[in-house]
Amino acid sequence: MDKFGKSQPVKRLEDQRFLTGAGRYIDDIAPDGALFGVFVRSQVAHGVLKPLDLSEVREMPGIAGAFAAEDLTAMGIDYVMRGELVKNRDGSKGADVARPLLASGKVRFVGEPVALIVAENREVAKDAAEMLFVETDDLSAKVDYAPGGETIHDEAPDNVVFDWAVGDHEAVDAVFQSAAHVVKTHVVDNRVFANSMEPRGCYADWSEGRLHFNYGGQGVWGTKTAMATCFGIDAEDVHIMNPDVGGGFGMKGFDYPEYFVVAAAAKALGKPVRWMSERTEAMLSDNGGRDLISDTELAFDADHNLIGYRVETVSNIGAYNSGYAQYIQTELFAKVAQGVYDIRNIALACKGIYTNTTQIDAYRGAGRPEAIFALERSLDNAARELGVDPWELRRKNFIRPDNFPYKTTLADTYDVGEFDKVLTRAAAESDVDGFAARRAASEAEGKLRGMGLCYYIESILGDPSEHARVIFEEDGTVSLYVGTQSNGQGHETVYATFLSDHTGIPYDAIRIVQGDSDMIPMGGGTGGSRSVTTQSTATLATVATIVTQFADYLGEKNNTDGVEFDDEVFRIPGSNETPSLLDVAEQARADGRTDLLDVREKTTLPAMSFPNGCHIAEVEIDPDTGVVKVDRYSVTDDFGNLINPMLAEGQVHGGVAQGVGQALTEHVVFDEDGQLLTASFMDYGMPRADDLPMVTFATEPTPSTTNPMGMKGCGEAGTVGALAAVSNAVADALATRGAGMVDMPFTPARVWHALNPGLAAE
Repeated sequence: MDKFGKSQPVKRLEDQRFLTGAGRYIDDIAPDGALFGVFVRSQVAHGVLKPLDLSEVREMPGIAGAFAAEDLTAMGIDYVMRGELVKNRDGSKGADVARPLLASGKVRFVGEPVALIVAENREVAKDAAEMLFVETDDLSAKVDYAPGGETIHDEAPDNVVFDWAVGDHEAVDAVFQSAAHVVKTHVVDNRVFANSMEPRGCYADWSEGRLHFNYGGQGVWGTKTAMATCFGIDAEDVHIMNPDVGGGFGMKGFDYPEYFVVAAAAKALGKPVRWMSERTEAMLSDNGGRDLISDTELAFDADHNLIGYRVETVSNIGAYNSGYAQYIQTELFAKVAQGVYDIRNIALACKGIYTNTTQIDAYRGAGRPEAIFALERSLDNAARELGVDPWELRRKNFIRPDNFPYKTTLADTYDVGEFDKVLTRAAAESDVDGFAARRAASEAEGKLRGMGLCYYIESILGDPSEHARVIFEEDGTVSLYVGTQSNGQGHETVYATFLSDHTGIPYDAIRIVQGDSDMIPMGGGTGGSRSVTTQSTATLATVATIVTQFADYLGEKNNTDGVEFDDEVFRIPGSNETPSLLDVAEQARADGRTDLLDVREKTTLPAMSFPNGCHIAEVEIDPDTGVVKVDRYSVTDDFGNLINPMLAEGQVHGGVAQGVGQALTEHVVFDEDGQLLTASFMDYGMPRADDLPMVTFATEPTPSTTNPMGMKGCGEAGTVGALAAVSNAVADALATRGAGMVDMPFTPARVWHALNPGLAAE
C-alpha cells in the first residue's frame, strides 16, 4: 500500500494528465455539433448606443443566430447584474447600478459586449462580427481618479461609487497632533491583468428540460442561483459544471454577462452554444486587479513607537460594480491594514470612482496585497526619513507573542503569531549579513544594489463552512466529493493524500470529484486561500464519522467493544484480524450495510486564520539603462502546519512571480479616450523566466488555533508580500544615489529618469 508520512512533499498527482495533454478544459469538452459564439464589443469607451441592425448578419451563410439587448428582452430576459454594496461613511449604501447582459442605451467601456453572433464555426461567426458596425454618439470618457466628469451612471452623478471610512478619525487626528514624528507616503498600486493561461470560456446546452452550463470558474453554486434567477426557472433545473480550469486568480470567481447570453442563445436556437475568449478579448473584458492610489501617514512617538496610522485611498472601480469590487479596497483592505504591528489608532477612508474602463475585482489577494503594500512601503519610507534601521523599526513595533489572541484595531482577531522569530529566521535564510559585501561587489561593477523587506500578514477569506462526502465504490475505490474548485493549485494531490494519510486508503484508489452542482449540492468554491483549510476540516470530520460507524459495525459483527483505528487499520479485541477501511467497506457491502458506504459531513470554522511571513528581495540596477534585475529573493512563511510543503512552495513561487510582474513590468494603460493601449502581449509586459531569480522558501510555523490541523492557507501569500519587498529594494538602491521614490512598475525609463532628473527635464 502506498502511504505518505504526514506533511511530506508529494508530487502532484494530476500533472501526468496535464503534461501529456489529457486535461479536459472547456474547449476539449464542448458537445459535438455545438454552435460557436463570438461577441461584438464596443469600440468606444463611452457613448449613446444607436439601434443595432442585425438583419444582414442573420442572412449570412452559416449564421445560426444573432442577439442584441432587445432580443433578450423579447425572450423575456430582463436580468441585470449587480455587485455587493458597502456602506458609506454616512450610513447610506454605495451606488447600486445595473449592468446589462448586452449593452443597452449606452456603452461604458471598450470591450463591453453589445451583441452575440452564433454560427456553425468560429471563423464564420468572427467574419460576421467584424462586418457589424456598432454606431454610437460618442461621449467624453472618464479615466481619472477624481470625482466629476461625464456622468457614467445616473445613480452616481459625480461618478463616486462609495465614500467609505472606518476607525475613530477624531481620536486618530488627536494622536497625530501629539506625535513626535509624522511621515507621509504616496503609494500608487498599478492596474494589472490576471492573464490566466486558459482564457474564460463556456458552453450551454438545454436538454431534458434543464440548463446544462459548463464554464471555467472557481465554483458552481453562485452561478447556479444566478442562472435560475435569470431564466425564471427552478434551481433544480440548472446544472452547473466546472471542468479542468487553467488558472483563475480571483478573476474567474465571478459571473460575467457572456455566460448568461450564451445560455440564452442556446435556449433560443435549441442547440448547444460554445464560446471561448481570445487573449485581447480577455484583456478587454476580464476583471482587472489593483488600480488604487493611497496617501498614508504614520505617527511615531519620540522613541519611534507607532502610535497612529491613517490612509486616504481612491480606488478605480471601472464602469460597473463587479461582484465584490466595492469590498476589496474597503472591508478587505481593513482586515489587515495594521499588518503585524501594535497600532491602536488607525483610520482609513476610501472613495471608489466609476471610470470608462473595464471592471476591477478580486485579483490574487484581493485587498490584502494592497493594504500590506501601502503599510510596508510607508514603514520603509519612514525608516529612511527617521534615519533608523527598517528591520529594527519593525521589530520594535511587532505585536508580541504574549498579546495573542490579539483583537486588531479595525477588524478581526489574530489567533497566534511569532513575528520576531519568523523575521530572525528570514534574516538567516536570506543571508542579510552578506548583503554589504554583495552591495560592494555590485558597486564595483557600476551597479546599484538594494535590499527590500516586507513583513506581511493576510486574512483567509470566504465561506468558513464546507462539505465533504466519501463514497466507497463497488470497484474498491473511494470517491471524495469536495466543495472547492481547483484552478491549478494541486487540490487533487492535497485532498487525496490527506484522506490517505488519515485512513490508510491508497491515494491512487481515491478519486476527487469537484465542480458539479448535481453531484455536490453545496460548497464554498475556491477563493481567499480558503480551500485546503476548510475542505480538509470537512474531510477530517467525515473520516471521523466513517471510523465511528465502521468501528460500531465491527463491534456488532464480532460481538465486542473497544474497536480502535490507528489511521491505517482497525484493531478488534479478541481477534487477530486488522481490516483496513476498504476491507470493512467490502464486508459491509456483503452484509447489505450500504448505509455505511456513503458518508457526508459539513463543518464550519469558528474563525479564519492569518498566514504571515517575511519576503526579502535584492535588486541590482544598471544606472546607465535603468534596468532593474531582481537578483535574490527569499521567503520565510508561517503557514502553520502544512499538508504538502512542495505544493505550498509552488503556490508561493507563483504568487511571487505575479508580484514581481506587477512591480517590474505589468501595467494596464488606457489613453484619454478610454482606449486600451496594452491589449496584447506585445504591449503588456508579462514577467518572464529571466525576470525572476530562484526563490528560496522556508517555513517557521506557529500552528493556528482556529482549525484542527493548525493550518493557515497559502494560496495568495506570495503576492501579498512581493509588491513591497521589490519596491523597498528598488527604493533602497535608488537612495544610494539620492533618488526619491518611484511608482510601480519599475520600468527602465522610470528608473532612469529618477536617477537623472535633470536630464529628464530637458
